[in-house]
Amino acid sequence: MPVNTKAIGKTYEPVLYAAGREKIKEYARAVGESNAVHLDVQAARAAGYADVVAPPMFAVVFSAPAVAAAIIDPAVELNFAMMVHGAQEFAWGPLVVAGDELTTTSRVEDISERGGLGYYVFESISTNQRGEQVCRGTWTNIVRGA
Repeated sequence: MPVNTKAIGKTYEPVLYAAGREKIKEYARAVGESNAVHLDVQAARAAGYADVVAPPMFAVVFSAPAVAAAIIDPAVELNFAMMVHGAQEFAWGPLVVAGDELTTTSRVEDISERGGLGYYVFESISTNQRGEQVCRGTWTNIVRGA
C-alpha cells in the first residue's frame, strides 16, 4: 500500500515550554551528566551563564511535544503498530538555560516509500524568548509494510 504524501509541508501550532531549573537538573542527573554547569546554579553563574545549562539532548524534552502533534495527525496516516524510530538529528544554536521560554514549531518535511518501507520525516524548530534558534531537529520514523 503506497504512503499518502498529501501532508508534506503541513505545519502545526507552536508549543511553548518554560525551561525550569529543577527539570534541567533532573534530566542531567538521569542521563549521568556530571558537569557542574548542568547541576549547580553557582557553578553555572561562575562559568558565565544566567542559570543551570540544559544538556544538549534536553532538546527532546522541549521539542518532542510539538513533533508529537505531527506524528499523531490523522492526515499523516502513520501506522503506529508498524513504526520504528529511524533516526534523529539535531543542530544546536545558543545554549538553553533555566528560565528560557522555548517555542517549538513542527512540520512534515517528507513522506516517501522505498522498498516497502514508509519514511516519515518531521522537522522541529525551537527558538528562545530572544528569537534565537536554539535547536533544529529532524525526526525520522520508518513504517514497515508501507
